Order: sequence, then C-alpha cells, then structure tokens
Amino acid sequence: MKKSIQFLFILFSTFALAQSMQAQKLKYVMIDQKVCSNQKDFQLVLKSIVTDSRCPEGVTCIWAGEVTAVVSVYKDSKLIEDATLLFAMKNEKENKEWFAKYLPRKQKKIKTMQVLPYPKEGKKIDSKEYCLKIGYYKQD
Repeated sequence: MKKSIQFLFILFSTFALAQSMQAQKLKYVMIDQKVCSNQKDFQLVLKSIVTDSRCPEGVTCIWAGEVTAVVSVYKDSKLIEDATLLFAMKNEKENKEWFAKYLPRKQKKIKTMQVLPYPKEGKKIDSKEYCLKIGYYKQD
C-alpha cells in the first residue's frame, strides 16, 4: 500500500511538472545580419556562416551535420566581441551559456537554438538568408 501511494505521488508530481512546463509557452528571438545603430545594451548580430554541413531535407545521411557561424556582440552600438560558434549537438550547452551572457534577463532560459533556413536538396542557400532562432521560456 505504501509503495502504491509513493508511486501515485511520483506519477502526479511528474504530470504536474510537465503541465507547468507546457503552460510556459516557448518564445523566440531572431538574430539576423542587421545592426541597429540606435539599440542600447547588448545586440547580437549574425556576422557570417563559415560552414554549413547539415544534411539537406530529402537526403538520407549518416551524420546530421553542423553549422559554424560568427556572431558579433555589440554594446551601445560598439563592437565588443566576434565569436565563432559551432552549432552541433555536442556544443548545445556551451552555446546556450554563451547566448545567455548577452540576452536580456527574461530571455536567459534558452530551450532551443536553430540556424535557419534548413537546407533542401538541390537548393543553395543565399548567405543573406541565414538567421539564428533562439527559443526560450520567459523569466520574470
């Protein structure tokens, strides 16, 4: 009986936690290749894509691939840093920590990071089309 009650408690706790996370709607910030000259505080700008070896849609690949990008950080319109980031599963935690340093407090709980657009078989991506999409849970 005692184990049944513990099991039900754990089951209920897990369900409640999952619902509270689901209730928090994922929000997004887009980082593109434009610099806003009048923006205060930190501004992140996608300076360039160095490499994009992601497996295109419509192709079967052994490896998912990765993207190497240069992201510039500006503070009060002055260049602070150019960082070369590798977007791959193995670097996800490191990249989240790097972005969290520069995003506003309410955007620091990063859930997802994507380089867009995703490649498609037979279609070349123009370098001006690239952007970064950061998904986060809003913090108060």
